[in-house]
Amino acid sequence: MDAKQLTNQYIEIVKSDEDRFYQDYLKAVEAVANSSAIYKGKPVPFLYQPMFFTAQDIETFKYIGKTLMSITNKVVNKYKESPKFRKKFGYSKLLEELILVDHGYDINVPIGRFDIFYGGGDKFKFCELNTDGSSAMNEDNTIGRILLETESMKIMKEKYEISYFELIYKWVDESINIFKKFNPDIEKPNVAIVDFEESGTPTEFKEFKKAYIDKGYNAVIADPRELKYIDGSLYYNEMKVDLIYRRIVTRELIDRSEEIKDLIDAYRDKAVCVIGPIKSQIMHNKIIFKILHDEDVQEIFTEEEREYIRKHIPYTNEFSGNREVYDEVLNNKDKYIIKPLDLYASRGVYAGRDFTLEEWKGKLDECWENDYIYQEFCIPFTRDFIEFVDGKATISKFGHIVGIFMYNENFAGMYTRIGKNSIISGITNYYTAPNVLVE
Repeated sequence: MDAKQLTNQYIEIVKSDEDRFYQDYLKAVEAVANSSAIYKGKPVPFLYQPMFFTAQDIETFKYIGKTLMSITNKVVNKYKESPKFRKKFGYSKLLEELILVDHGYDINVPIGRFDIFYGGGDKFKFCELNTDGSSAMNEDNTIGRILLETESMKIMKEKYEISYFELIYKWVDESINIFKKFNPDIEKPNVAIVDFEESGTPTEFKEFKKAYIDKGYNAVIADPRELKYIDGSLYYNEMKVDLIYRRIVTRELIDRSEEIKDLIDAYRDKAVCVIGPIKSQIMHNKIIFKILHDEDVQEIFTEEEREYIRKHIPYTNEFSGNREVYDEVLNNKDKYIIKPLDLYASRGVYAGRDFTLEEWKGKLDECWENDYIYQEFCIPFTRDFIEFVDGKATISKFGHIVGIFMYNENFAGMYTRIGKNSIISGITNYYTAPNVLVE
């Protein structure tokens, strides 16, 4: 039994009675529209089919995450120890200073979503490393619960044990475990989920807030501008904040540092536990894809880790400097994708194969010497999915990106988005495909 066989079995079930399952799909659409799976004010798009994974896939994801965490910790230690190494990142004085602050516990990247193109087993390539601000747990879980109750999945459950990966309450438990390392004397820390109001994902934040409260903690959703540092403690209104679940992406935190001095001062003074720490930016910035391949960096890894990097981290370099770089990317457009160093949600990402040569040149002129990297283009692996077109079930091949969630350096679950374009993201035509384990 593998994912392809499970997918084929599921498709046969749906095709056996298209009218019945189309009506059931419409019920699922209504359920999602009335749920918390809302992004930018609209229901998250999905199809009438989850991503099926086996126990063997999960063991692979655990290996992928564990190895990446080992590499991460070695890179962070090198950053702390070596001023020369720090120069590779080109960070601002403030960002470098905050990265070097002792954050009060021994986990460098407490939460991350590491996006891969996954074809099973050892066939995978990294697409993006998301640390601070990692999101979409609620999307996966909410749509997953709805799909597990559909008529088609009930038939699948007659033959298999099928479950999803709960990601909200699990994070609450892991964040509290991390907090205990920061301050074991506070049994019930007060929690603030923090992001700029105009940048956050409020429906997801509400789900996390509810989970913290259900577990017995005071919890609020706070804009960082509302936090006040008074007499050695950080406050949100009258509530002393002990634990911050940081959803502010580091770039925005640095760019808007003048607006949030109280939070930054409290972080410097270790007056509040911030999960995750600013150190997570070391792996979040896309320049890490280049740095991992640098010869002088390779020496800090084991041979297994070096092989992992060679096989699974796509070739990456800065899109600047020697004009030969520009010509290489221009003249081999189908081989490359260009990305801004530190934006998210695929903003400013362009794949050469999506443009004519003239259009591609225009994009390159726009991005040259402008904090961009170029990277080998990875063709996404595909999987068959059911689409209902005018009430009829059609089968289409979709590329997919699997995001592996790591909580407290342990595998927690996945977030998968699928699409037919070269770039699969929340700003192109995409669907969320909730992930289920089949045993």
